[in-house]
Amino acid sequence: MSVAADAKSAVERPPPRARGWPRSRVIGYVLIGIWIAAGGGIVAYLVWAWNGELFAKYGPSYLEGLGVTLSLVGISIVLGAILSFPVAYARMSKNRILSGLAYCYVYFFRGTPLLVQAFLVYYGVGSFKPQLEMVGLWGFFREAFNCGVFAFALNTAAYQAEILRGAIESVPRGQWEGAASLGLHKLQTLWKIILPQALVVALRPYGNELILMIKASAIVAIITVYDLMGMAKLTYSRTFDIQAYIWVAVVYLVIVEILRHGIEWIERRITIHLKR
Repeated sequence: MSVAADAKSAVERPPPRARGWPRSRVIGYVLIGIWIAAGGGIVAYLVWAWNGELFAKYGPSYLEGLGVTLSLVGISIVLGAILSFPVAYARMSKNRILSGLAYCYVYFFRGTPLLVQAFLVYYGVGSFKPQLEMVGLWGFFREAFNCGVFAFALNTAAYQAEILRGAIESVPRGQWEGAASLGLHKLQTLWKIILPQALVVALRPYGNELILMIKASAIVAIITVYDLMGMAKLTYSRTFDIQAYIWVAVVYLVIVEILRHGIEWIERRITIHLKR
């Protein structure tokens, strides 16, 4: 009986608790502490080195640059989304030539830096000025902003096409078969059944792509577009005050956080039926 009692008590006895914190928690707290210290240091520096004259003189320019940045990204994202539909369709096509062309397009724009693509459009298109003047397109490509929009739209279209293709292919094949059994056309099935489900899956990747485009938009400052980063470069060249760049970083951070929380809110709203 004593042996059975000892065995029963051993089974019922809870395992001994590990002493102290696990290493992962310690590392996590250390990293959080470092980030808090770094953020506090930056805030303290900005308060200590506050330059009211800089803001009074260049603040309106920063707002103008912010408007250029948002316009550039907004137009590029919309044009890229429109272009991504035929590219995604071509990628999923059973036609090898069509699929191969779409694959080469996606491979090039996802495999080369966006800076190189912007340079190719801004500086490379100028080599074809006589030909562009003949077809009436030189007026468009001679503007740095338009070149930036063109390069960004082609780049994000490649990423959005892959996001869309992956989201559509994630929808079970039975959805297509069920719609076909009801006599629905393929376009009706795609528009009314497949895309609503696919866009739920693609929402977070689309949000990440938008955030990446916001941060990558600083590239256009190199091709003489006076966006937010371009205005920061101009301000620093005249004042040599590092705050010109620090405040730009803060603005980008605020934009990214607003987008991130907005995307999470939309995701919660459109997936509320999945959590019941």
